[in-house]
Amino acid sequence: MSQSLARALHLLIQLGNGPATLDELAESTGVHKTTVLRLLRTLADERFTFRDQSNRYHLGSRVFELAARGTDQREIRAIASPHLVTFNRTYGRTTHLAAMEGNDIVYIDKLESHDQIRMFSRIGLSANLNSTAVAKVILADLPDAELRQIVATMDFTRRTPNTITTPQEFLAEIEKVRAQGWAQDREENEPSINCLGVPIRGASRRVVAAVSVSVPNVVLPFEEVLELLGPLQEVGERISRDCGYLPTVKS
Repeated sequence: MSQSLARALHLLIQLGNGPATLDELAESTGVHKTTVLRLLRTLADERFTFRDQSNRYHLGSRVFELAARGTDQREIRAIASPHLVTFNRTYGRTTHLAAMEGNDIVYIDKLESHDQIRMFSRIGLSANLNSTAVAKVILADLPDAELRQIVATMDFTRRTPNTITTPQEFLAEIEKVRAQGWAQDREENEPSINCLGVPIRGASRRVVAAVSVSVPNVVLPFEEVLELLGPLQEVGERISRDCGYLPTVKS
């Protein structure tokens, strides 16, 4: 671990004990005030810390966002499991659950189809950001500034003739997902595999995960896969409610 990273983490640990001044942080960490100030400014830029009017430093909102996201990810699989099992048992199609970890979208559960066709996805593996329905759904919920930072570093490898390969095309796709509330992967990630993805929201109303259904062309044409969208959205809504999400009631 680099010295700067270790010092920054130590500062966050110290602030976890309560607000502190620059002098107090320098003394408790044994690091010169100039260095501590530089680290605090970097942390503040990313919302990990902030300074109040009395010049005391606090943990910032990003820390609590990450803590909440981590809790959601640990609990979401257990909460979602009975709903995924019911959906998979009813329709017999490959069903995925994915969540965000850092800048990655990771599969945290997968139920195989009832036929003999298997996909490349595995629990614990990262989903391709530019070509999977679960990734599109989760990324669509991010603020524009955060989304563009991720898009700037994305791998736009062409995996099939239908893969989105430019940032401009991807951002246009994200706008479509935001407008309709669900995403599709129409043979974009694997040849002959079509997928639909819907969001799962937590108590904060933010998307905490995504659930998808995937079907090969030889089993169902895309038009018939779309008939699974309604049931899949119901699954997403039920899991969201169990995660504490309360939908807005229209007056």
